[in-house]
Amino acid sequence: MVRDDSKSENAASAKSGGTARSKKREETSARIVHAARQSFAKRGFHGTSTRDIASVAGTNQGLITYHFGTKDVLWRAAADNLFEEIGERLFDRLTQPQSADERENARESIREFVRFSAEYPEFFWLMVDEGKNADERLDWLISTHLRPRFEALSDYMLNALGYAEEDLPHVYYTLAGAASLIFAVAPECRQLTGIDPLKKETVERHADFVARLIIT
Repeated sequence: MVRDDSKSENAASAKSGGTARSKKREETSARIVHAARQSFAKRGFHGTSTRDIASVAGTNQGLITYHFGTKDVLWRAAADNLFEEIGERLFDRLTQPQSADERENARESIREFVRFSAEYPEFFWLMVDEGKNADERLDWLISTHLRPRFEALSDYMLNALGYAEEDLPHVYYTLAGAASLIFAVAPECRQLTGIDPLKKETVERHADFVARLIIT
């Protein structure tokens, strides 16, 4: 019996083509999400159109509809993406300590959060913009991302670091502002102080300062 190699070749070619198309779809989706993060953070939800996002992403508006359907779904995907990164760089580190010294583990987690804030100032912009209005998007942010992380961080601060329970909200918001504001208003900082907050040595100095401020 003679084997029909053409069928095997066609099957392999189809599989390869499908993999390439799948990879391209994933890359396009990721590019749109990244553009959405920046656009929503700078202009807010209502000030941003899917046309704006398509322009930043270098794609067409139809692909946004294809991948995400609506602007609201895309906004949630952008928020999910940001919180996934912050989870890996801050909260996961707290649950996977690098040394036996809890306070030093906490300081290094804070340093990493500061580095994240310098790299992605859109996180602070987005949170300030959405935190101003008690609406459906804020409800979703709190229930999906903020409350679980606030409770985890509060539990850690209370039990591992000995903070008083009544101080936990103040610690949370002090950390959020201290870690992020200098990078969120980088142009102001440059003109006012003469330093570039996004230079690596400045980021590291600020990271050390915030870590010492929160964890004495």
